[in-house]
Amino acid sequence: MQRCRSAFGSITVEATILLLEHDAKMLLGARGLTVPEGVLAAADTMPEPTGDGPWVVKAQVPVGGRGKAGGVCVVQDRAGLQEAADAICALTIKGFPVRELRIEEAVPDATELYVGLVLDPATAEVVVMASAEGGVEIEAQAETAIHRRWARPDEASLTAALAEVAGALPPNAARAVTEAGARIVAAWLDLDATLIELNPLFLRADGSWIAGDVRMDVDEGALPRQPGLTALLDDRAAAYPEAIFKRDNGFDLVVVDPEGEIGLVTTGAGLSMQLIDEMTARGLKPYNFCDIRSGGMRGDPARLVENIRRVLEGPNLKCILVNIFAGITELGEFAGLLLKALDELGEVPVPLVVRLVGNGQDRADAILRASGRGLILERDLDRAISLCAAPEVADA
Repeated sequence: MQRCRSAFGSITVEATILLLEHDAKMLLGARGLTVPEGVLAAADTMPEPTGDGPWVVKAQVPVGGRGKAGGVCVVQDRAGLQEAADAICALTIKGFPVRELRIEEAVPDATELYVGLVLDPATAEVVVMASAEGGVEIEAQAETAIHRRWARPDEASLTAALAEVAGALPPNAARAVTEAGARIVAAWLDLDATLIELNPLFLRADGSWIAGDVRMDVDEGALPRQPGLTALLDDRAAAYPEAIFKRDNGFDLVVVDPEGEIGLVTTGAGLSMQLIDEMTARGLKPYNFCDIRSGGMRGDPARLVENIRRVLEGPNLKCILVNIFAGITELGEFAGLLLKALDELGEVPVPLVVRLVGNGQDRADAILRASGRGLILERDLDRAISLCAAPEVADA
């Protein structure tokens, strides 16, 4: 699960994969979208860029705001490419270290437009959007400059909505948005997308257009019918660790703050997101999102072992919160699996605050207390969160 940011606003979309810009451009370029010629690179492996320059060197990280963070640089000649690559690869942008770059031909002297499609989970419809004012400040202009229509997720409805929003733009911009929008409508349906944005969509003086930047999310649940996307993830596994993790382990674990201090072992996607929001509002720093799906553990502690092992990779970890609200899951069984997982892991170097509420909670507490492991048991959520910030006061 990820929060998707778009010019439409902040929404929550379950089970989506945010593609890196380079991969999104390769997929959409193969489906007729015009994109700048470009290559994927790292600071220590600099391929020969296409053209004679200038070029744009772009950090490949799964977040927005790269330009404002110094992750986008225009380079005039080949002599400056390595210097720019070294500088950008030294950055960490919103918690994500830059490990890859896209080097592409710059598009000078062009007008910036915007066109996008984003799934609205509240209505199960697609919001079709366009603006004659694209670029990095698009969100600040969202209320006044972006034209929107809601459409059913089929070609006829999306095409009709696209025609309406394009019709509100000046003629040259309308033509570019209509042509580029037709490409992303087809790709949206073909690739089971949940978000595609072209920002900016460059409009040249001669009326031609080219997608300067692309953001694309795809439905993770659709991977079984998307062999091309599955192959992409396999080929680029190091760039998509969370998607690969879920596929291989059967549950969601997403690092939300690589510098976070509190690791989470939680179940229920909505409850886990709510917990992260509440902790963040208190000034705490959760390390990860987790939906361990305890009902699918089936007597095997492997998910718990992998969950705890993964959060222990956090360099600043100070505590782990195990927060399970059980319905079908019997918490006595869960407690036994937690102890087996801890046996397999050996010494865990940080305190564990354990909150188990629901079916079998009394039995679970008794099992954990009898283990003698010094786990910090607390059923009240506010108190449990406070203990994560200061576990040393648990016995006070």
